[in-house]
Amino acid sequence: MSTQQPSPDEPWPGWIPGGAAQAVYGKYLARIGQLIPAVLYTHVMDRQGLAAAHNAGRQDVVDAQVASLAIECRDDLLEAAVVLDVLALCHGHGSYLPRPYQETSTPAPRDVELRTDASDVAGELARHDRQYGTSTTGGVPAPLEDGCTDRDRDAVRAYARNGSPGRNAGPVSEASGSPSRSTVIACRRTSSAS
Repeated sequence: MSTQQPSPDEPWPGWIPGGAAQAVYGKYLARIGQLIPAVLYTHVMDRQGLAAAHNAGRQDVVDAQVASLAIECRDDLLEAAVVLDVLALCHGHGSYLPRPYQETSTPAPRDVELRTDASDVAGELARHDRQYGTSTTGGVPAPLEDGCTDRDRDAVRAYARNGSPGRNAGPVSEASGSPSRSTVIACRRTSSAS
C-alpha cells in the first residue's frame, strides 16, 4: 500500500484529475480519495460486527447496530455517490444503461456501467432524502424509475454533487453532446503508476 498522502492534484496514487473532476470537487478531491478505503473498511467491519453479534445471540447489540446503520444511511449514500461520480467523471461523458437493464451476452462498456452505477446510487440518495426529509440543499429530484432518461440520471448525479462538501456550482452535463476536452478527459492515469 502506498504511503503517499492524497492531495487535490493526485487524490489516488497514480491518478491525476482533469478539468471536470477539478471543476466539480476542487480541493475536496483529496478527501474523496481517502473515502474509498475508509468506506470499504467501514462496511466490512460493520458487517463483521453485526454477524458476530447475531451468531452470539446478542439481539440487543444487533438492534443497536441496525439502528446506527439506519441513521448513517444518508451519509453512506452520499459518500458512495460522490466516489462513484468522481470515478465516472474519470471516464468522460456518455450514455447510461437503460432501466431496467437486461443482461445480454455482450457485456456493457465499463464507462457506461460506471456512469449508470453512479446515477443509481445518487438516485437512492434522492429517494432517501424525499422519504425522510434529510436533504441539506433542497431541490430533491425525482428518484430514478424504470424508463428514466439520461437527463434524469444527470439530475440525480448533480443533486449528489450539490450535497457534497465544497462542491463547485453547476453540474457537469454528460449528455450535452459536445463536451469540452476537460469533460471528456476528467482523469488520466499517470505513466509512473503501477
